[in-house]
Amino acid sequence: MLDTMEVLASGLSAARMRVNVLASNIANAETTRTAEGGPYRRKDVVQVAQPITGTFGAALDEMSLSRPQVQAVIEDQSDPRMVFQPGHPDADPNGYVAYPNISVVTTMTDLMSATRLYQANVSALDSAKQMIAAANQISLRG
Repeated sequence: MLDTMEVLASGLSAARMRVNVLASNIANAETTRTAEGGPYRRKDVVQVAQPITGTFGAALDEMSLSRPQVQAVIEDQSDPRMVFQPGHPDADPNGYVAYPNISVVTTMTDLMSATRLYQANVSALDSAKQMIAAANQISLRG
C-alpha cells in the first residue's frame, strides 16, 4: 500500500508542476519582451514513468507500478507568432511584433485536464487512506 501512496504523491507533485507551468504560459501569452530578450517562450513539462519494484508489484502478477516524475521543464523552440503592429514599441523595422507561440484555448484545455488529473490523484489518495484505516481496524479485531 505504501508503493501506491508513493505513486499517488508523485502524481500529485507532477500534476501541480504541470498546472503551474500551464498557468504561467497563459499569463504570458501576450508577453513580447522578457529579460532574456524577445517574446516569452512557451514552457512544456516532460514527465517520465519511474518503475517501482517491490512486493506490491509481485502481488499483482508481476505488473509493475510506475511513479510519474517531472524530468524537465523545457522551452518551446518554435518561431514566435508574428503580428503586424507598426505602432507597437516592440515592432521590428517592418512593423511586425513577435508574440509567444501560445494558443490560450489549447492551454486552457490542457490546464483543465491537469486540474482533473490532480483531483483524481487526491480522490485515489483518500481512498487508499480509507483502505489502510479499514485494514488496521480488521487487524485490530483479529
